[in-house]
Amino acid sequence: MAEKLIIATRASQLALWQAYHIKERIETSFPDVEVELNEITSKGDKILDRPLALVGGKGHFTKELEDEMLAGNAHLAVHSLKDVPTYIPEGLELAAITERQDQSDVFLSHKYENLEALPKGAVVGTTSLRRRMQLLQQRPDLQVKDLRGNVNTRLRKLAEGQYDAIILAYIGLYRLDLLKDIPHVEKLSFMIPPMGQAALGIEIISSDERVREIALSLNDEKSFLCTKLERDFIAKIGAGCSAPVAVNAIIEGEDIIIKAMLGYPDGTNIMEASLSTQIECCEHLGEALAQVMIDDGALEILSKAEEIAFKDEMPQRL
Repeated sequence: MAEKLIIATRASQLALWQAYHIKERIETSFPDVEVELNEITSKGDKILDRPLALVGGKGHFTKELEDEMLAGNAHLAVHSLKDVPTYIPEGLELAAITERQDQSDVFLSHKYENLEALPKGAVVGTTSLRRRMQLLQQRPDLQVKDLRGNVNTRLRKLAEGQYDAIILAYIGLYRLDLLKDIPHVEKLSFMIPPMGQAALGIEIISSDERVREIALSLNDEKSFLCTKLERDFIAKIGAGCSAPVAVNAIIEGEDIIIKAMLGYPDGTNIMEASLSTQIECCEHLGEALAQVMIDDGALEILSKAEEIAFKDEMPQRL
């Protein structure tokens, strides 16, 4: 008799693409396992009229899936790793990270060829304080406006002319084959991505050894290592998923390099730092980079950044 494995997933189009991709990989590697999806519409997907950070940050996208696993209604959850808070509830663990894909942020427009071509005062849509910070550092003359909704909603708002350009993660558009409909697309090479961008996190119930064995078949060691250092950095510096913080670790030959940037959402008071070491010595590299930045005053900058970001919007309790 076939074993049954239930994957908890958000019901958004991109989340379902990711979950079906993992389902297919599991069924190929374990022909005796039958995989079912448990689709959940998360609170983060339902509340579209306020910035994410005001509704509890991206943890909203993962909490409901974790609740399903803890209630025994799913064996594992597939997340966009960048949405997974560094705190994992007791009884669960992040067992595997899939091979990381293209981490670029991408500029999209129906009117302007690239970022440089945008006129002064042009309206650019993004919800991310990290993107806002890096964009305004390059182009302080632009007007940045909030952009919520799923990928299709965001692209529709761009097509309707509500924005002169928007910035999204390249990987989601690529996976859903949505780039072909946009006249002007430019990868923004200057932007440092967020923790975990373009990798999937596989979260499991810690006590289930069989599910752990299945999850480990999906793991990419290099991606696991790089994203662990990024997550260590974020945990140490205490930045939520929504803070204006960028961090990225990459492997070059025998070395691993981690760089980070934080500042005010308006592109001022920017702090940047990087560290590198040989792969075999890198266990604490993420925490070490965080400490360097903390010693330089990062916590004060982040605390002030949060005030600036939400001075127009009082957080509402949900």
